[in-house]
Amino acid sequence: MRPYGGSGRAHLSRTVLLFFIVSITVTSALAAPANGVAKLRFRPNDADTRAGFEHFYNLEYDQAIRYFEAAVTSHPNDAFALNHLLSGVMFRELYRIGALDTELYARNGFLTSKQFPIDAKAKERILGLMDQSLKLSEARLKKNPDDVDALYTRGVVRGLRATYIGLIDKSWFAALRSAVGARHDHERVLELDPKYSDAKMAVGIHNYVIASVSWPVKVAASVIGLSGNKQRGIQYLFEAGEAGGETAVDSKIALSLFLRREQRYPEALKLVGGLATDFPRNFLFRLEDANLMNAAGHGPEAIVAFRKIISDDEAGIFAKGQTRMEMVHYGLAEALRGQRRYEQAAREYDAVVASTRIDPDLRQRAQLGAGEMYDLLKKRDQAIQRYQALLASDKSSDHADLARRYLKQPYSAQ
Repeated sequence: MRPYGGSGRAHLSRTVLLFFIVSITVTSALAAPANGVAKLRFRPNDADTRAGFEHFYNLEYDQAIRYFEAAVTSHPNDAFALNHLLSGVMFRELYRIGALDTELYARNGFLTSKQFPIDAKAKERILGLMDQSLKLSEARLKKNPDDVDALYTRGVVRGLRATYIGLIDKSWFAALRSAVGARHDHERVLELDPKYSDAKMAVGIHNYVIASVSWPVKVAASVIGLSGNKQRGIQYLFEAGEAGGETAVDSKIALSLFLRREQRYPEALKLVGGLATDFPRNFLFRLEDANLMNAAGHGPEAIVAFRKIISDDEAGIFAKGQTRMEMVHYGLAEALRGQRRYEQAAREYDAVVASTRIDPDLRQRAQLGAGEMYDLLKKRDQAIQRYQALLASDKSSDHADLARRYLKQPYSAQ
């Protein structure tokens, strides 16, 4: 049976920026090498940086930040070290507010959803680290415009800035400018040093993205000098993934996302499933693996995988305080729905709503899903309750528009 909402050729994003943000966000959140950090090359290549990434890859952000801070103390003028700390601080906050739920980006409603409620102190620190890192890179570039390391680190922070501005501020044009700047920096790195494999990740992502969006977006992109090629994008990501630099596994995760869109499910499952097996404490790996199973049409296997995540969380397998079980219950609800197990799906949607740390968009998606399930079960009163609860929290979203429609006429499966 086909999975609910899991078509491999799902409608591609309406903007270059959305796809770029998703790719950077997910790879930064999920990246973890199958053999630990031992075989990866970091800059700086010291004990604090390696320990920081060990924790970062297991979603232990507080510990990772402490080690990254120590690395910055030892290397105060190193933009690589600052970018690592920036990643730790930024993705801890994005994870806290629910912005790393990959299912969120599968829906165009992301483009019109409200801003995420970021903590004021976290925002101040993130922006401060961005400015500090940019100043270090640009000071070196003033002395030598062809400094490949400075071009690379500036491109990294520009990419992170694009992600932050797009997700948090929803300032699309400003974010797009930063994303384009990141690509240009890394393209220049590769012109100067074709073997600088870490720079291939952002360029590879851009090439795939531009080649994948609709024709009007391609035309708009060409006006600002952007072009794309799917095969080149995939090849760059493959090369970066095999090179062993610090973006090696990030590139593999981006590659798995694009393989999913190309309906090359066995390859994508191999990439993500292997990481989930090797790093069972990484909650997001396990969640992405289960979501991918469902998207690939393996609904029964996905249901087993989601339920195993729930039982492992209860057994204390994952890093304490780092799981977002509402995401798991939502994924399980979607998989059950795809198998027409509507009663169980409704219970899982309700479990999402009952969570104490749920973002507003996910809550509305779950309320809408629960209402739809109860309509299919001919439990109209319960369906109406879910639609009304959704409208009580927000009357202006796309979900609210559907809820109003279903209050007038019960939902029916198409």
